[in-house]
Amino acid sequence: MNYSSDVEALDAMAEKFQLLREEIAKVIIGQDEVVKKVLISIFSRGHCLLVGVPGLAKTLLVNTISRVLGLKYSRIQFTPDLMPSDIIGTEILDETRNFRFVKGPLFANIILADEINRTPPKTQSALLEAMQERSVTAAGSTYRLQDPFFVLATQNPIEQEGTYPLPEAQLDRFMFNVYLDYPSFDEEMLVVKSTTSDKIVDLKVCLQAEEILFFQDLVRKVPVTDHVMEYAVNLAARTRPNTERAHEMANEYIHWGAGPRASQYLIIGAKCHAALNGKYAPDIEDVNAVANAVLRHRVVRNFKAEAEDISVEQIVEAFFE
Repeated sequence: MNYSSDVEALDAMAEKFQLLREEIAKVIIGQDEVVKKVLISIFSRGHCLLVGVPGLAKTLLVNTISRVLGLKYSRIQFTPDLMPSDIIGTEILDETRNFRFVKGPLFANIILADEINRTPPKTQSALLEAMQERSVTAAGSTYRLQDPFFVLATQNPIEQEGTYPLPEAQLDRFMFNVYLDYPSFDEEMLVVKSTTSDKIVDLKVCLQAEEILFFQDLVRKVPVTDHVMEYAVNLAARTRPNTERAHEMANEYIHWGAGPRASQYLIIGAKCHAALNGKYAPDIEDVNAVANAVLRHRVVRNFKAEAEDISVEQIVEAFFE
């Protein structure tokens, strides 16, 4: 990319972000915060877990984002009988009697892992390696995944029968946990109008893969003051019960708190949030803007919290006081 300085590049990134949001809004009505969080996680080189009831356009959102980003998109429907080879790929014997590796759907830029908690741990762990190492291992060989690589997984929060809850180690791989709520009445009216007519939306590609990789590197260069860094690390430390910096809510209602990866994602997320809003360095407001999505899936409630019906959101909100 030909920019004279990092400041000019950050300005261009903020402009591209607005273009992306406008283009996505042609298809996705409402859900502005969800779209923003997904784009932040892409620019931050992270992964995103979407939690919402069926029918809230989770699949359409991912498909739309992949189209405006000009990236290869792959949807994997997770089921109880899904095997690791079904997503990674497998070796076959070709016509020359030699083994050849046939790549699975994981070899794409944007992966939609639909209903990720419906598949057994063995298949979940295969996805975990891809998310963390950006590579997969099959038949003793390691294959690199193409950059940029981004996993957007969905979970249905109301149906728990026949599901395999994600282990904490895999949840920790997701930068954000984003909740999708029902649209407002006016938004739902617009959704129904736009989806029950023969109107065809023509989406433009706003960013190419090379630009995304450039902006991902640019986000890492954004400077952070020690004051903001201390605030983010302290925020993560407050979630850890029975430690020196633990918050009283953590001691009372949390069984296990957030690890150092939470601190890392708080800072990277704050850097990206600042850059996308036209700022050249993040402040505490930027950390708070991403904190809920970073912390809520890294905090494990204890029995007392469940018995008293204290939600993770209530606990996390207390840490900002």
